[in-house]
Amino acid sequence: MTNPDDYDPPLAGVRILDLSRGPMTAVGRLLADLGASVTQVHMPGVTEEPDDRLASGAGVDPESVSVAINRYGMKTVVIDLSIPDDRSRWVHLLAGADILIEETPPGSAAEKALAARNIHAEHPGLVILSISDFGRDTSYRGWHATTPVLHALTSELSRSGIPGREPLVPPAAQLPYHVAAAQAAVMTVSVYLDRLRTGEGDLIDFSILDGAMQTLDPPHGTVGTASAGVALSRQRRNWNAERLRYPIIACKDGHVRICLLAKRQWHGMFEWMGRPDEFADPSFDRLKVRLSSPELLAGVGRFCAGQTRAELEVAGQRHGVPTAAVLTLAETLGADQVMSRGYFHEVELSPGITAPVPAGVVEIDGHRANALTRSDRHPRHIDVAPLLAGRDRRNEGLPLEGVRVLDLGVIVVGSDTGRLFGDLGADVIKIENSAFPDGLRGNLTSMSPTYAAGHRNKRSIGIDLRTPRGRALAHQLVAMSDVVLTNFKPGVAETLGMDYQTLRDVNPGVVVVDSSAFGPTGPWAKRMGYGPLVRAAAGFTDLWVYPDEPESFCDTVTVYPDHVAARIGALGALALLLRRERTGTGGSASVAQSEVMLSHLAGEIAAEVLVRRGHESSALPVHDAPWGLFPAAGEDAWLAVTVRDDADWHALCGVIGRPDLLADAQLGTRSGRDAHRGRIDDVVRSWTAQRPATDAMELLQSAGVPAGAVLHADDIAGWDYYVQRRAFREELHPHADEPFTMENVQIHSDRVADPPLIQAPLLGEQTRDIAVELLGLDDADIDELIEAGVLEVPQSAVPAG
Repeated sequence: MTNPDDYDPPLAGVRILDLSRGPMTAVGRLLADLGASVTQVHMPGVTEEPDDRLASGAGVDPESVSVAINRYGMKTVVIDLSIPDDRSRWVHLLAGADILIEETPPGSAAEKALAARNIHAEHPGLVILSISDFGRDTSYRGWHATTPVLHALTSELSRSGIPGREPLVPPAAQLPYHVAAAQAAVMTVSVYLDRLRTGEGDLIDFSILDGAMQTLDPPHGTVGTASAGVALSRQRRNWNAERLRYPIIACKDGHVRICLLAKRQWHGMFEWMGRPDEFADPSFDRLKVRLSSPELLAGVGRFCAGQTRAELEVAGQRHGVPTAAVLTLAETLGADQVMSRGYFHEVELSPGITAPVPAGVVEIDGHRANALTRSDRHPRHIDVAPLLAGRDRRNEGLPLEGVRVLDLGVIVVGSDTGRLFGDLGADVIKIENSAFPDGLRGNLTSMSPTYAAGHRNKRSIGIDLRTPRGRALAHQLVAMSDVVLTNFKPGVAETLGMDYQTLRDVNPGVVVVDSSAFGPTGPWAKRMGYGPLVRAAAGFTDLWVYPDEPESFCDTVTVYPDHVAARIGALGALALLLRRERTGTGGSASVAQSEVMLSHLAGEIAAEVLVRRGHESSALPVHDAPWGLFPAAGEDAWLAVTVRDDADWHALCGVIGRPDLLADAQLGTRSGRDAHRGRIDDVVRSWTAQRPATDAMELLQSAGVPAGAVLHADDIAGWDYYVQRRAFREELHPHADEPFTMENVQIHSDRVADPPLIQAPLLGEQTRDIAVELLGLDDADIDELIEAGVLEVPQSAVPAG
């Protein structure tokens, strides 16, 4: 690591006014950790009172602690628009700001008082991030969300839990908000980067539901290797089948998770087990056979039973079998990997209240990007982007036009990071080779829905980076590119000559992003890091269980944290592009997926530590009642119903026709309702069970009660909300057998267009075009390089004989 004094936070000089409250304060935290100056604004009549439960001594709870973490180190100003001097001060603050974050409820008096549209007209260079639960441009703008409602309407709950039982809400109380915040930050910084080129700001209509759907576990996005090829209509909860995909095995001192996806991994397991005759049949080389064999799972279980987690991890890695202990959160926090990387810092969140806080979720130039240890330097503010302003634009309304990205990423994190750049207008060139194809590709001559979703709006050049000539050609491309994306296991990029230390000599202005399971340093750095293994090692799998059922692990089918880690990588790259406009030089961003996950549990981690240290926990119940999943009419049909306060309780009683409950003094307070939660749940259950989930949802939402039908993957695109938001589009790829659905709009704003319609390429499909256009090669050169195996074109395009 270089001298801390040499660290230049990439967003230093960017000025942000933040009117958000609650969990979406996570957006400001992400930007502040990258160096932005974030000022919290309290505006009576527009914003709620600041959450000061921690400081007031009302007790410790994860939600208030999480907000305190998000607000740590930020200055606060109070603006009362009824006071003339304050109105003048507000205009002055807006004139000096780059970004405004607000989350007034659509249709409310607060929205009218703030008048974001008027602010946009009066300050056209300002980028405004306008956050709401369901967006502001649809008939659903008055609906309300909570964590269970967001999980239900993203389809996440349809894949979580044991069939026949209520779906299981994932751990991390504010998880949908955390992932949505990452999406919001990426979109905001990309629009601000464009503002420095054009002088024109924008107003982004950001829906938390959209952000959660796209960034947690999108049903029409890229999916993990094991679930690829499963038709949407068959994506239902099947706990037994899911346990075969990424099995969790009981052992001497707990559990381990083992992945046997690739044939070489199965061969390693077979050797490790001593080549048992019962599994010697060559048919076990096929993934489908392994995933449908309870006998194999039982055999692996017998083999592991007498060994410890640590012994299995070491031996598994030695045999090339991805293996990770299922750790409790406490075990994770005490693990050598977390300790060696210094991920948590002790911070005084309020006078006398000190707790461990994550030190940011991205490393910039080898330094933790966080506001806890920020330098006091104040780089000049920039009003224009001198490097990018001169780039040619296609004038298609996309903020990253003129930016070139080399995409070496693979599987979900890799595909999504590059796809975000392509969707926003960048020229994204995927460098790949058939000897080591992207694991999402499958058949090299056809196109799967998941690959098409993750690699649209990209071009492909086939280059063998293992050869000196291949690396030389890749370095030629680096010399004329802005960003290089990788997510190899640490050490691979260096071997291929595509690490930042090598590439900055080729192009001092290049920005290089690397994403890995556990980060580039520490004893776990070189571990194989599939998402399920990361969840197990980060304490998340152990938390994703039914209450009081510690072995009901239900995290198997999700691909979290891949999609959100991709957003963090993209955010790091965009921030470094902004810094490059100020300094002229590039930089590196490194993301550890395990640390992204731990950041989403920051409130829970700090609250638990505070209680252990003697601070009183909150006297209020965690949630009001009712709060949970209830059966609806039909097979495997469920409805999230969540009451937040007395007003919701009054509305609920009206909708279900139970004035007797409303009149019951025992149920008149949150604590009283919590004490009678079982009775209330029985009443709600009898009402929801008689109605289709969507009908019950609409009745409750129309009365102001947050509710959400548990949508299945194949329900999503047809639901009217997503139709109104243009969230999906159908595509027929020339190399696919039938049409498939994929995500569409990324940014809803005045100036940003929908993503381009460039279809995902076959491996090397644009090799010849890129070789001519960017590498200056002629046909004879290209043919010779193809013949030598340095360049590659699609197999069907190779001339016969």
